[in-house]
Amino acid sequence: MTSHPQEGIPVGISACLTGQEVRYNGGHKRSRYCLQVLAERFAFEPFCPELAAGLGVPREPIRLVGKVGETPRVKGTVDASLDVTERLEEVSESFIEAHRHLRGFVLMKGSPTCGLERVKVYHPNGMPSHADSGAFVRAMRRDYPELPLEEEARLNDPVLRENFITRVYALDDWKRSVEPSPSRHALLQFHSRQKFLLMAHRVETYRELGRYLGEAHDVPLEEAMTHYLRRFMAALSQPATRKSHTNALMHVMGYLKRALDGDTRQDLLAAVEEYRLQQVPLAVPMRLLNHYIQRHGSDYIRAQSYLQPHPYELGLRNAI
Repeated sequence: MTSHPQEGIPVGISACLTGQEVRYNGGHKRSRYCLQVLAERFAFEPFCPELAAGLGVPREPIRLVGKVGETPRVKGTVDASLDVTERLEEVSESFIEAHRHLRGFVLMKGSPTCGLERVKVYHPNGMPSHADSGAFVRAMRRDYPELPLEEEARLNDPVLRENFITRVYALDDWKRSVEPSPSRHALLQFHSRQKFLLMAHRVETYRELGRYLGEAHDVPLEEAMTHYLRRFMAALSQPATRKSHTNALMHVMGYLKRALDGDTRQDLLAAVEEYRLQQVPLAVPMRLLNHYIQRHGSDYIRAQSYLQPHPYELGLRNAI
């Protein structure tokens, strides 16, 4: 299995979620889960785009303003002449350029800068118009599209929580194993050990990227790496389903069929079927599979990140 570093994985976070009193009203939105659970694994790096853009604390609230189809501007809710769009763009670009080492970012829900989605956009006449992403989020999606993003409030959903943390660890693997010494061999090795994780999220992308790597001999290495990583991370951003997990589990079991007796195979099949029928969580068949793979599996199957994409102690697969 893929080993994980002992030091914290660098992950960005909206500063108000760490308890810093940087909100427009001088308050904060301290996240207990981030600070008491994830902080044991992640080295959080707080950032507040509004504070970085020179807006004080407390300050006039800002909001997104624009028409459908336009990129919203960021303006004051009281003083219509207050427009911080360009300032926010500058600080966002500077932050992204200086933080390419991050493996993810936890965002504040509903913020005109940090909201991931469903942020209210107002018509210039002051009436609610539609919804969009916050200004900082739009910049990150444009300039660092492979970075896993998630709102803190959505981490209460077990599926979204497991998905986000899976993506953080997958990007961390890439940054530790591929980026330091780029080579086609490193890229192929990464794809090899991510096979079943990618299959569980989007089997079509697994096949697509396999073909791409097989045919990309003449593509410059940097271009091939960029294309691969963005397609890989985009596929992982789609949460795996029970159906896709079941498919991946059955494929993993195929590597044990000659090593196990009939009764043991039936026990494994029964655990997978109970998971498919929503009678047990994913942790149950995974626990059995890991047990037998450690005893009878090849080096190839033991190296699969799917078997342990994140620390077991987090218990993320106990709830999905």
